[in-house]
Amino acid sequence: MRAANVGTVALRLVDLTVSYDRHPAVHHVSAVIPGGEMTAIVGPNGAGKSTLLKAMMGLVPRVEGRIECSARRIAYLPQQAEIDRSFPISVFDTVLLGRWSRFGGFGAAARDDIDDTRQALAAVGLAGFERRPIETLSVGQFQRVLFARLLLQDADVVLLDEPFAAIDSRTVADLMEVIKRWRAERRTVVAVLHDLDQVRRDFPNTLLMARELVDSGPTAEVLSIENLRRARAMAEAWDERADACEAPMRLSA
Repeated sequence: MRAANVGTVALRLVDLTVSYDRHPAVHHVSAVIPGGEMTAIVGPNGAGKSTLLKAMMGLVPRVEGRIECSARRIAYLPQQAEIDRSFPISVFDTVLLGRWSRFGGFGAAARDDIDDTRQALAAVGLAGFERRPIETLSVGQFQRVLFARLLLQDADVVLLDEPFAAIDSRTVADLMEVIKRWRAERRTVVAVLHDLDQVRRDFPNTLLMARELVDSGPTAEVLSIENLRRARAMAEAWDERADACEAPMRLSA
């Protein structure tokens, strides 16, 4: 693991293992996420990328090792497939939920919250969509809504799980501009991605996963032909019927 290229560390993963039924989905990962930068998490299908992101957010049931985080606020964007869009709620109210921590279930949104919601929708190209039910939106339009909600959360660290899956190229370009603005504001962005060309072009840092960490650091070095071949071989060799993961025994001092 190479040292981070920037002076601050947003997240530090130390011997992190995430297990389901005592079988590891992510196995003894140690890595550093540099602060104020854009970091991609890539790897073959089933490599544990989304599980790793959920562990950073505290959304998985069994974790060994530890996660050190210096951020005051973390925002998380799940995959669209995990979101129920049948609930009758408008675009405006969906975005306004980004301020839920301020007014809760029984409070009223302040004028600033209302104004910020309109500005966030304009920033993602959805001015005029405020009253539309979310169930009527295309995949790309709904992803813009979710990015607008992230804008209202004003988080130090933003975690994105496959943010560009199944959306059109125009929406990808527009949402990348939002991500780049977060970087300019020195926010930390961590995204699970599949398009390696996009990762090479836009994300300075990368974690390459194959249940275990293959490599992490500057993208140009991590996404070498040798590392990609190694990740593929590790993924293909993984045995779902292997014995349960046991943490190594540690001797007390």
